[in-house]
Amino acid sequence: MQIIKNKQLTTSDWSYIADDDALIEGDITVSLMRWCEEKASLKNHQGKVGVRLNSDADVNELINDITSLTLIELNFPAFTDGRGFSHARILRKNLNYQGEIRAIGHYMADQVFYLSRVGVNAFQMENSDDLAVALSTLNDFSIKYQASSH
Repeated sequence: MQIIKNKQLTTSDWSYIADDDALIEGDITVSLMRWCEEKASLKNHQGKVGVRLNSDADVNELINDITSLTLIELNFPAFTDGRGFSHARILRKNLNYQGEIRAIGHYMADQVFYLSRVGVNAFQMENSDDLAVALSTLNDFSIKYQASSH
């Protein structure tokens, strides 16, 4: 699937594995609950492992595992739910997460610029037709008055 990563269109081969599904080979993301329950075996997975955080998750549950994760997906249940913005900022500023933070779920292309300001560096749009618009919003403003997370 096509995504935006580091202000470029690219392809992602990551697969989300639901809690009841068997693991597959390759790069995968799992729920925070599955990560917490199976992290010992997931650290030995053949491929990269990431975690999907829902908006009601406690980001601080990852404090001891932050260097083990290549990707953290922030799942937006609705474009009006801004908790993913806070999660991204906490990951970058408080937990010093250096990996990929990817926005997924229900958010608008108009929010991409602001998500990038709090540390999100990858975007998976629900509708691939929105990728070009979302990419263009990353350059909406040349002067920024507030500090960012990076």
